[in-house]
Amino acid sequence: MGAKFAFTGGREGWVRVLLTGIGVGLGVALLLLTTAIPNAMQARSDREYARMGMQFGPEPAKSDRTVLVASVSTEFHGQDIRGRQLQPEGLRAPLPPGVHKFPAPGEMIVSPALKELLAAKDSALLRERLPYRVVGTIDEPGLIGSAELAFYTGGEKLKKNDGGAHVVRIDTFKNQDVPTEDMDPVLLLLVLTIFVVLLMPVGVFIAAAVRFGGERRDRRLAALRLVGADGRMTRRIAAGEALSGAVLGLLFGIGFFLVGRQVAGSVELFGFSVFPSYMDPAPALALLIAVAVPAAAVAVTLLALRGVVIEPLGVVRTARPQRRRLWWRLLLPLGGLGLLAPMIGKGTENGNFNEYMVTGGVVLLLVGVTALLPWVVEAVVARLNSGPVAWQLAVRRLQLSSGTAARMVNGIAVAVAGAIALQMLFTGVQDDYTRSTGKDLTRAQMQVSVPSSVPVTEARKKLAGTRGVRSTVVLSDGTVGTDRKEPESSVELTVGDCAALREVAKLPSCREGDVFTVAAGASIETKELAVPGSKLFIDPSWEAVPGTEVPWTVPRGIKEAAPRKDPTGWERGGFLITTKALPAAAAAGLKGQIYLGLDMTVPDVHEVVRTASAQLSPLTEPMTYAATERSQRYDSIRTGLFVGAAGVLGLIGASLLVSQLEQLRERKKLLSALVAFGTRRRTLSLSVLWQTAIPVSLGLVLAAAVGLTLGTVLLKMTAVPVTVDWSSVLTMTGIGAAVVLVVTALSIPPLLRLMRPDGLRTE
Repeated sequence: MGAKFAFTGGREGWVRVLLTGIGVGLGVALLLLTTAIPNAMQARSDREYARMGMQFGPEPAKSDRTVLVASVSTEFHGQDIRGRQLQPEGLRAPLPPGVHKFPAPGEMIVSPALKELLAAKDSALLRERLPYRVVGTIDEPGLIGSAELAFYTGGEKLKKNDGGAHVVRIDTFKNQDVPTEDMDPVLLLLVLTIFVVLLMPVGVFIAAAVRFGGERRDRRLAALRLVGADGRMTRRIAAGEALSGAVLGLLFGIGFFLVGRQVAGSVELFGFSVFPSYMDPAPALALLIAVAVPAAAVAVTLLALRGVVIEPLGVVRTARPQRRRLWWRLLLPLGGLGLLAPMIGKGTENGNFNEYMVTGGVVLLLVGVTALLPWVVEAVVARLNSGPVAWQLAVRRLQLSSGTAARMVNGIAVAVAGAIALQMLFTGVQDDYTRSTGKDLTRAQMQVSVPSSVPVTEARKKLAGTRGVRSTVVLSDGTVGTDRKEPESSVELTVGDCAALREVAKLPSCREGDVFTVAAGASIETKELAVPGSKLFIDPSWEAVPGTEVPWTVPRGIKEAAPRKDPTGWERGGFLITTKALPAAAAAGLKGQIYLGLDMTVPDVHEVVRTASAQLSPLTEPMTYAATERSQRYDSIRTGLFVGAAGVLGLIGASLLVSQLEQLRERKKLLSALVAFGTRRRTLSLSVLWQTAIPVSLGLVLAAAVGLTLGTVLLKMTAVPVTVDWSSVLTMTGIGAAVVLVVTALSIPPLLRLMRPDGLRTE
């Protein structure tokens, strides 16, 4: 009978079940997408390892099965572009995934996203930087995401020892033994909290969706109760009706998920993209959702039937409900605090946080919002009376059905409370994952590493003439050792003119031909090696890195210099040699470094320098200086939060709109009657706005209080000082309010249609 009410109850019945199905379906779709995230992350990781081309053991010998791979990655307007130059050493050299044949020198195989970027109007500098002929695209197996920017180009004359250029010889691109590191306890706490905070609003919305049409259903069930149905029969009918809507919601959810899966493959959020094939939910989790959603729908419905079963006549008369009790509602957040309290002060040094206690504590605190909000709304609106007609209509409606208004706002309140707590946690711990780079941005803003195949004098001339470059300092780095191969003692070697050497040491005096020692770093070894007349070797060979092994005799008249930090913050030791004092043959074993001072007022100055560097050689490595850098894992988690929050925000908006339309549909006859009596449409529109604004305001205040409490406890658990970023709190609250305002604005046109006189018709 309950299923029949749902599907054969005329237009009223199927509209109600359709709205329920859409509301539940949106929640199910997001749950399925969430359960697919671990698989998506693993798939991205597997793809990355499959094409990595790095050796963690001995490097293979040259053969017809090997290929030389050089990293030629770059960056364009803040987007990373992965680039590799390939030089096969035989007919059976391995191809990277997604590539069917090696590109020849001057040719390039690109990802679809990079092909599109190269064709853009504002990518002229990138086209100059990558002046290769595009001969193909990288297939899906060679990319970690649909929006990844990547390319392979043909190489020639690549050498293993090219002045420090990153060139490796490999016989396979697949990496089996990739070193991993455990996630520290605070980052694990962040991940747990993010999952709970993002999933809780979804559960709240599903619970609200199965209550769509609740008032009319209650009246119908109360009528059945009056004509002879007993309590158990009424519950079974209600359960059947709720189950029908939930099952329809599951079907809608699968459809929404399949659509969202395809959409996910064509969008990029915060630099993160996937292929649709990645988005496969774990079978066990998908089965859990298929069972849990209908079960939750039935449980929520039965819980809401207490008043219907006990007082059927009161429901029929729409009497004012009994006042809600507060004591049991306070037990939920207090229980959450009780679970989290034992872990206060644990920090990062005392092992991992208990996952079950963290999850349970956060869930109870956020569920506490949904339990407390109906009581808060009822208590406040009971004291609101006088005001304009629109205000009085809204207040009276809220006094009669505050529970319905609270249910609509519960999801946004939970989302805002969780967002505030997460923002506090991220802000509190970010200093632990942010460190100073030590770079002096007043002396240089970029650094370009030049391979030995490019003379540093030529590189300096090219870069000095580049638009936006104000100053250049050229230094070449290498090693000096006691033996040709595997020297027992070795120290650093720095080569440059006098002006450049003064950037890295305090020189007593300097002219071309001078040699200095610096008592920093390996100072003991430097004193032992700096004996006039002793024979040393520049760029000695090591087991993994062959060198040029140029002999060099320590000259007489060697001078001592005091150390000084270079623009990177590095305090050098060893030998400093002016350019003319270096044997000509030794230049091939040095890695040139050019430090650039830039005119930051020049548009796209970093892109101009990167393009000029690539025109010198694709193996140059430009680096932009920054005062601080953050942990990559921390940034990845933060990106994951933003991606998830964007999805939840979309669900919040869509679900609120469906809920608002359902509420207006319930009041269709009442609105038409008020218009027939002469009530202005403007007054009714304002009353609907007030009916939304009052519970939303109360919900956001409660959310801010719970969010600040949860954030404070989480910060104390991580043993960092408790600080409140009030601007972030206001931002999170403002976003929640903005979503509600947008939804309310979108519901005005349907409201105006519902005010027509034909709404008075009945069957």
